[in-house]
Amino acid sequence: CTAFMESGMSPVITAGRYGLGSKEFRPNMVKAVFDNMKAAGPKNHFNVGIEDDVTNTSLAVGPEMDTTPAGTVQCKFWGLGADGTVGANKQAIKIIGDKTDMYAQGYFAYDSKKSGGITMSHLRFGEKPIQSTYLVTSADFIACHNSSYVHQYDLLEGIKEGGTFLINSPWSAEDMEKELPAELRRTIAEKNLKFYTIDAVKIAAEVGLGGRINMVMQTAFFKLADVIPFEDAVAYLKESIKKAYGKKGDKIVNMNNAAVDQAVANLVEINVPESWKDLTDEDVAVSDDPAFITDVVRPILAQKGDNLPVSAFEPDGLFPLSTSQYEKRGVAINVPEWLPENCIQCNQCAFVCPHAAIRPVLVSEEELKDAPESFVTIDAKGKEIKGLKYRMQVYTQDCLGCGNCADICPAKTPALEMKPIASQLPTEVPNLDFAMTIPEKDELMTRTSVKGSQFQRPLLEFSGACSGCGETPYVKVITQLFGERMIIANATGCSSIWGASAPTTPYCTNKNGHGPTWGNSLFEDAAEFGYGLEMGVSHRRDKLADLVTEAVEADVPAELEADMKSWLENKDNPALSEEYGQKVVDGIYGAPQTELLAEIADMEDLFTKKSLWVFGGDGWAYDIGFGGVDHVLASGRDINILVMDTEVYSNTGGQSSKATPLGSIAKFAAGGKNTGKKDLGRMMMSYGYVYVASVSMGANKQQFMKAIQEAEAYPGPSLVICYAPCINQGIRKGMGKTQREMKLAVDSGYWPLYRFNPMLADEGKNPFVLESKAPDGTIQEFMAGENRYGLLERLNPEVSKEYRAKIEKDYNERYEILKHMADADFSGSK
Repeated sequence: CTAFMESGMSPVITAGRYGLGSKEFRPNMVKAVFDNMKAAGPKNHFNVGIEDDVTNTSLAVGPEMDTTPAGTVQCKFWGLGADGTVGANKQAIKIIGDKTDMYAQGYFAYDSKKSGGITMSHLRFGEKPIQSTYLVTSADFIACHNSSYVHQYDLLEGIKEGGTFLINSPWSAEDMEKELPAELRRTIAEKNLKFYTIDAVKIAAEVGLGGRINMVMQTAFFKLADVIPFEDAVAYLKESIKKAYGKKGDKIVNMNNAAVDQAVANLVEINVPESWKDLTDEDVAVSDDPAFITDVVRPILAQKGDNLPVSAFEPDGLFPLSTSQYEKRGVAINVPEWLPENCIQCNQCAFVCPHAAIRPVLVSEEELKDAPESFVTIDAKGKEIKGLKYRMQVYTQDCLGCGNCADICPAKTPALEMKPIASQLPTEVPNLDFAMTIPEKDELMTRTSVKGSQFQRPLLEFSGACSGCGETPYVKVITQLFGERMIIANATGCSSIWGASAPTTPYCTNKNGHGPTWGNSLFEDAAEFGYGLEMGVSHRRDKLADLVTEAVEADVPAELEADMKSWLENKDNPALSEEYGQKVVDGIYGAPQTELLAEIADMEDLFTKKSLWVFGGDGWAYDIGFGGVDHVLASGRDINILVMDTEVYSNTGGQSSKATPLGSIAKFAAGGKNTGKKDLGRMMMSYGYVYVASVSMGANKQQFMKAIQEAEAYPGPSLVICYAPCINQGIRKGMGKTQREMKLAVDSGYWPLYRFNPMLADEGKNPFVLESKAPDGTIQEFMAGENRYGLLERLNPEVSKEYRAKIEKDYNERYEILKHMADADFSGSK
């Protein structure tokens, strides 16, 4: 920059747009800057790395320049979050860096989604020092760890002539002809690539590793990249396996060793036909998607966002709602298949789905006349829907394959079975296309029941959350109850990431175009942010009430006057405020226009009572934002706070929070947290006028539904604390059992269920209702099923034994305290 200062030039060196791709300040950009300085008429106030076609201040950037030392092996890996790719590549760097004299470098880029999002690993190895910090743009080796990526990304961009391409797929050589896009096959042939495939998913499943394909793919990398002798690499790998997993027992070690051996045996080279060189790109089907999707969203999702010009974006920076439905990631290994003959139509599978990827459909006989043959339905059960047909529709390409739906199915013979995604796509994609043409029948059953709620469109769908997430099912159901009139202030954290993963958002609108208004301020001030929103809405509605009162006293038609009075009497009733508000609006448009009526009409969005919510995790609510939570709840305002309690700072890597229990291992508590968990619920109950509930969906869906509806209806502050199992807890059963983990937590006494409703005290009743039974003695078994407790047992058995005995004693005592509160006599008191 000194050269610029001396020349008097004022550069704005901008390398890419945050969140839209992975472009860094590259050598060709540096060259463009210096070429500009050498020009006869250099640009002043310029940009580089962005095509600014609005101010036209961009410098022309030439082709990529590879500045790495000759002989350096450059590798790029396309991975799926939580499949182990990043960990495996870090291990490869460590092995090569520690065991050889070679230099090693790695850089890892992730999209903003949680596990299940894309990861990109950029690795370099060489005999000479590696000074470059640029991403790999000229690769000797590229690996694709998820076969669905062949239709989503330009996987081979920048690969060298004669390089190596490895794909994890179940496809044979014959399958490649129909599964790989023509452009990809042509590149393989034109660049004379060595092309290999391996079915890492099958190998990992057979040896007992589930979806963790990292050891298989790491072995294949060492075999093909030829960075170090393969025999040495295998020895180093097995040594690292023993070191990493030895404390977990021989079984784990042997499974990983088996993965290494099977990888070698099952690596298949694909003979590339000469005919691939002559392939032409397939015709792209004409899309009826909105322009924003085709022009902005799809390039960004394809990691091409940095190529978009400035003019592609709206000046106000707004992104529309309901966009996650266009992603269709298709990254699940297995997805549910509905078995209609076993279904009891309880809708519980849809209720617990973290991604809203399975939903009930009601259809008439008339509507079925154009249905695909595979669109199987059964007679709908229930007096409200009698005469209709019922189907449970799977959104196969949006599912992340956690399996919670199949796990909790209460039918005698389960009505859902997890099947490989490839077996479901041919029928379920056209089935879904047809299902989307069927008008929603959301008015037939009350939305306040578990079953009825699922006939409402979830206004949170296909989020960026982890497979099996314990947070999103709560929010999804809440949007089905109140979504069309919700205003949400969201704390920064997991819920702000899966709730706003640019360029798409999972929050959406119903058939009337109404949906949640969502905003995110900072980590620490979400409660205050929500408080401000509530005050703004309240003051504006009070102004509307004043105007309506003034209109009633003026000369308006009698029918309109009656509707205005009815609205004033019921403006804080959600259903009636909407009903009479609509009548008032219709009446205004049918009446002689006055300035007063025009002013009221301009505020028509305020007639329906709004549902104000603050969403956040335990790191925010118990810890960094606790002051705001306390202040807002103490204010007495009608605002609802939802805490998704994972008992750890989930979004930032699993740090200990004040919600982390005694003896649980987390970052900054590597020896097990030595203090107990803050009891946020009892603290807030002490105010006496705050509605407080502790819920666990997997343990008692009805209790959760009752608590949420009471909290929302309560004319004051409410706090609902939800037990939310998380990938950071290390649930040994897997994230496909998160709903079951919620139940085990309650049964064991680890998590209590209760509701504290101050309105009951006004009736002379005990406001506190305890809804979980006495601990059943399984709390030690419950804790042993999670790595956050089990790891301490291996590292320091004596300390673990002490902590776990104490937490059981503390939680048993907590239950006795809660039981005493529930048994207290409130008769005659107020």
